[in-house]
Amino acid sequence: MMDRVRAVALGNSPADILLKNGRVVDVLTETIYEADVAIAEGVIAGVGSYDKAEKIIDLKGAYVVPGLINAHCHVESSMAVPEHYCAEELRWGVTTLITDPHEIANVAGAAGIHYMLEAGGQMPLNYYVNLPSCVPATRFEHSGCVMDARDMIKLVNEPGVLGMGEMMNVPGVIYNSAEVQKKLDLFLSLGRVIDGHAPCVRGKELAAYVASGIDTDHESISWDEAKEKLRNGLAVLVREGSASRNLTTILRGVIEEGIDVSSLAFCTDDKHLADIRREGTIRHCVQMAIELGMEPVRAIRLATINAARIYGLHRVGAVAPGWQADLVVFDDLQSLTPQAVFHKGVDALKACEKITPVAPNASLQGSVKPAAFDAETFSLSHFADDREYPVITMLPGEIFTEKSTIMGKDIASALEKGDVHLIAVLERHHGTGNVGLGLLRGYGLKDGAVATTVAHDSHNLIVIGTSPEAMNVAAKELVRVQGGYTLVKGTEVVDTLPLNICGLMSSAPAEELIGSLDEIAAKAHAQGVLDGIDPFISLSFMALPVIPKLRITDMGMFDTEKFEFIK
Repeated sequence: MMDRVRAVALGNSPADILLKNGRVVDVLTETIYEADVAIAEGVIAGVGSYDKAEKIIDLKGAYVVPGLINAHCHVESSMAVPEHYCAEELRWGVTTLITDPHEIANVAGAAGIHYMLEAGGQMPLNYYVNLPSCVPATRFEHSGCVMDARDMIKLVNEPGVLGMGEMMNVPGVIYNSAEVQKKLDLFLSLGRVIDGHAPCVRGKELAAYVASGIDTDHESISWDEAKEKLRNGLAVLVREGSASRNLTTILRGVIEEGIDVSSLAFCTDDKHLADIRREGTIRHCVQMAIELGMEPVRAIRLATINAARIYGLHRVGAVAPGWQADLVVFDDLQSLTPQAVFHKGVDALKACEKITPVAPNASLQGSVKPAAFDAETFSLSHFADDREYPVITMLPGEIFTEKSTIMGKDIASALEKGDVHLIAVLERHHGTGNVGLGLLRGYGLKDGAVATTVAHDSHNLIVIGTSPEAMNVAAKELVRVQGGYTLVKGTEVVDTLPLNICGLMSSAPAEELIGSLDEIAAKAHAQGVLDGIDPFISLSFMALPVIPKLRITDMGMFDTEKFEFIK
């Protein structure tokens, strides 16, 4: 193979594909120059002046860019199966994904991870999995499965496994949890990358966290926080998703202070399928960075070679001889509209059309099994008049929350006025009967309920409503369809979107799924959910006990700053 690649590089043998008359975006020197790109045997044989090839494509001055890299994402958060998700990423020029399947792992364990590896691994892009490090995310909730270091050892050498997924158990790292240390030691001994997750962790605690072997973090919400993490040696993954949008504030600081960008890359974390269809993922990050004033080639560098180097991906992320022929052809560097996408020298978009999605086995279905419940489960009788109760306060455009309080005697009137809503999390994996019941402010729903089995990270059944009766109807509807989204008005079901794989993903085609998601979200907004609040994605984070400041799990209301339940 290499004999032929060398022959093509020398001009002695025709290339498989020749991209003629292009402008090469060189992220190695941060320059752009005119050249032809000769591809042979799935790699770039030469960049220069070439004439011979089995297929010649005249680019007429279009830009040849390395395939984009999404440095951290959760495929399941799109609610699409890996094949459909990857096809959407490829449409916008992403040829490498680094995904952490901790959503499905929290429901189905190793079986879920194997499914994601098989389904994503057949797609024409580099599909890497970082093994979930926190299943469950904390001991403060009940998940479908528990995965310890022994379980990770069984998976670590599976094809496609790159490193360890985001270590959300910050106290476990800092205060020497034996099980956490076993996981860290496993990946450190193998020289594998370890993703971090350290929202608002600063000072000496950040130092201790990084000193434990953590390599990256994607949770910075300010430039000040990101800069401190860079100074501590972390690679900062600049996140722009659907619920968390941190790119603008971080890159403004980078540009204003002229900071070296070698330890920065782009990621989405969680992004809605409709948003991906409309604007892409990493392509959108590049476009935003350019609009903020970053030089186009530097923005593309964050989207390509930087991510490859952070994760140790050999000869991926640049347009150079001997590098994998993962390339995107953009018409210009403003609209960034892909003309063609290549993976290992193959037209990736055409290759997608020939792939049949993997059929999920029975273990990935029928996972919504809560203990019996009724309207009384959500009743106001659980709140005492003479006690003060915490209220989760949602923030538009953010997954962070604030804290507020209300006296028990005032809950009924506040509920009637729409100032607060009831919120509950039902354990849905093992029928334990665990139910966390609390209060939430800033959602806006009127006369009804919303429920979902997408509830990060343990994915219990989360329901919010204006009355116990509406909540009961919504929760029972999701048991009936075995997971998904549902919207209730009064006590009547308005719409339901089933998610047939672990209550997390739908096997429906992307266009059909997007239409269904848009329709149910529009109905929820029409029913009062506030602008700036995604009716379902934002709600799904209310059960995540590793994000400040206040959350709810199946075990009760949880203060994430004190890392303890509120009694």
